[in-house]
Amino acid sequence: DSSAAAVLLHEQGYDVVGLFMRSGESEASCSVKPASLLPIAAPHRQGCCSAEDAADARRVADRMGIPFHALNFKDEFRRIKDYFADEYLAGRTPNPCVQCNNWLKFGKLWDFARQIDARFIATGHYAQTAVQPDGTWALLAGADSNKDQSYVLFGIQRALLPSILFPVGSSEKPEIRRLAREAGLRVADKKDSYEICFVPDQDHTGFLRSFRGPQETAGAFVDLQGHVLGHHDGYERFTIGQRKGLGLAFGEPRFVVRIDPQSKQVVLGRHADLAVTSIQIHQTNWLIDPPQSAFSCEVKVRYRQRSESCQVLPGNDGTACIEMQSPIFGVAPGQAAVFYDGRRVLGGGWIR
Repeated sequence: DSSAAAVLLHEQGYDVVGLFMRSGESEASCSVKPASLLPIAAPHRQGCCSAEDAADARRVADRMGIPFHALNFKDEFRRIKDYFADEYLAGRTPNPCVQCNNWLKFGKLWDFARQIDARFIATGHYAQTAVQPDGTWALLAGADSNKDQSYVLFGIQRALLPSILFPVGSSEKPEIRRLAREAGLRVADKKDSYEICFVPDQDHTGFLRSFRGPQETAGAFVDLQGHVLGHHDGYERFTIGQRKGLGLAFGEPRFVVRIDPQSKQVVLGRHADLAVTSIQIHQTNWLIDPPQSAFSCEVKVRYRQRSESCQVLPGNDGTACIEMQSPIFGVAPGQAAVFYDGRRVLGGGWIR
């Protein structure tokens, strides 16, 4: 998608510069001057959190004849990994993709863009920006509802919206693949990645134990009354709403309804016990003028879930209370709650 975005911009007459974020996992790295973020050296072949992705990006840039920089963001990726580990060990379910967008793609990469006097930063996200009738800029859902990524972009700074380009956001995925084929890009039929880049095998518990070492997180499964139902190897293995992989058999489905890192207990209940009508969030980020009073909208509490009607009551210090019109299930602390008015993203915050 990023390669197709580069092709589209190149065809539209933009002077395109290719950027690739390296996590520093490989020894063959491109070092970066701390003061300026400008690369000191960039070997033609480099590793990254995915060496294959790095090589693909380089080949696309070479084919298009555009400059290419691979930036070593090892320290910045360490911040993402620390956040990921801290959240799981606190009994929450993190969303590193949101923080990567906030801190890196629309943070450090934008810093680099300004160093080279770039006017815009462009990515392959399926989202859109547009000027509204009142002259303000808005973040909108992508045209392809099956690929829309606006949820993971709620945390970008509102002031940055005029400087962001989402070239593929107005198209559907099959059209983007066709464009890439016509441009002769070997990545045209590359499978979409849904993995966390630093957990490529999706074994997040294995990553945590490798990254932080053994943790004293084993404990008991209990029911809502506190009766012990069994034992688990670590509460970081679970998320709210989880049913599979519990290692216990019951006469009816049981779900994770609460995780208590203090007691190390994982509380199990029935599906009805997951119902929530009120959600507390903090660290809100608004892509509209910050609301001063209650308002109605729709909210998503997981990336792939549909939006639901609600009323939002803004609080002090970046907090808000969400009152659902109907009960919602599987609300996990640590995930994002993102507000929509139709296709427009209003803002969002982190579920407590």
